[in-house]
Amino acid sequence: MITYHELKPVYDKNSKVLILGSMPSVKSKEVGFYYGHKQNRFWKVLSDIFNEELFDIASKKAFLEKYHIALWDVIKECEITGSSDSSIKNVKVNDLNVILNEANIKAIFVTGKVAEKLYNKYCYPNTLIKAIYLPSTSPANQQIKYEELKEKYKKILKYL
Repeated sequence: MITYHELKPVYDKNSKVLILGSMPSVKSKEVGFYYGHKQNRFWKVLSDIFNEELFDIASKKAFLEKYHIALWDVIKECEITGSSDSSIKNVKVNDLNVILNEANIKAIFVTGKVAEKLYNKYCYPNTLIKAIYLPSTSPANQQIKYEELKEKYKKILKYL
């Protein structure tokens, strides 16, 4: 079954960093915002790195605007079973120029191996911007410990 990306990109003309996942999880679609699963470590990592309290969608949006971070996903539509990136096939990607033409993006980060692979295959030929890999913060990726995850995500700071 084809699944469509239902979340709008979060960015403005002042965005400097673009963080791309693969596709919103079932839970993210349910709550209507990125990295919406309570066990996903994305917002906790950013909260700790920037020493900001992020507790709801409004505070997360304000945080992204304050620190000039844009969020979106590589995939526009695909076939996927639940939220399993490993099941993704028949991919159509988002047109990243929607953001790149409007914002002064200094770096693009991809979260997870699937986002990295798909970005390199489908998006890089159009953007010619090399993406910087960050490990997935998904609850399914427990092989990386929290402190290591936090260290990896600190790469974002040098582009802001």
